[in-house]
Amino acid sequence: MMDKLKFTIKLSSLLSNFSNLQTKLLINRLDRNNIPNHIAIVMDGNGRWAKKRGLPRIKGHIEGTKSIKRVLEIAYDLNIKYLTLFAFSQENWDRPKQEVDGILKIIRKSLQNEINQLNEKGIRVYVIGNFKRVPDDIKNTIKNVQKITKNNKKMNLCIAFSYGGREEITQAAKNLAKDVMEGKMKILDIEESIFRNYLYTKDIPDPDLLIRTSGEIRISNFLLWQMAYTEFVFTPVLWPDFNEYHFLKAILEYQERERRFGLV
Repeated sequence: MMDKLKFTIKLSSLLSNFSNLQTKLLINRLDRNNIPNHIAIVMDGNGRWAKKRGLPRIKGHIEGTKSIKRVLEIAYDLNIKYLTLFAFSQENWDRPKQEVDGILKIIRKSLQNEINQLNEKGIRVYVIGNFKRVPDDIKNTIKNVQKITKNNKKMNLCIAFSYGGREEITQAAKNLAKDVMEGKMKILDIEESIFRNYLYTKDIPDPDLLIRTSGEIRISNFLLWQMAYTEFVFTPVLWPDFNEYHFLKAILEYQERERRFGLV
């Protein structure tokens, strides 16, 4: 029994060292002059990760928080200025109550526990979405986190929570129409740059790169306006298994592409 345990520990150590070596090799291949300014991530596959292991779905969401920390750390080290994470969609409210309550508990705990470290590192936190269905205590925590970190400039962490792209655009159109009716804006003055100022992301540049995990090839109502010219990278890796190596691979794939923005 002891020999088997020693073998397992040794194998785990070897795999960890190999993974670290792979990560270092990828870092050395990066073009430091072509690092995306803004990366957005659809963190998909938590439930499937848990199901494969015979665990409750909420265990996958808990494990997924470890991947958030790994990605945030490597993005910080690479001096990526904006990182947007799709944490909870408006459609997710229709999942079983037990799962929704569990996810809300994780979000509540994460915001409370990580605020000091994020602030110390100079990371500004934005939370975007429609908060009508969000419990008051979480809304208060969100306000507090944003207030505490508002002057930080090292990095920007945007969390899309209770978010839907179509709803964002619809709400922006309503607010713009209201300003027109009140005489604050003329219809002929409306341009893309004006409309953009009514979006949740008015203070955040559009993503350069979108990463979606779990093998699904769709954007699921995420940042529909903002991703007009974003580069997409889809990976079969389930979010709880996503690590620094996979993140760097996605950036390298991005660097191999030519971004033309509709030009020749």
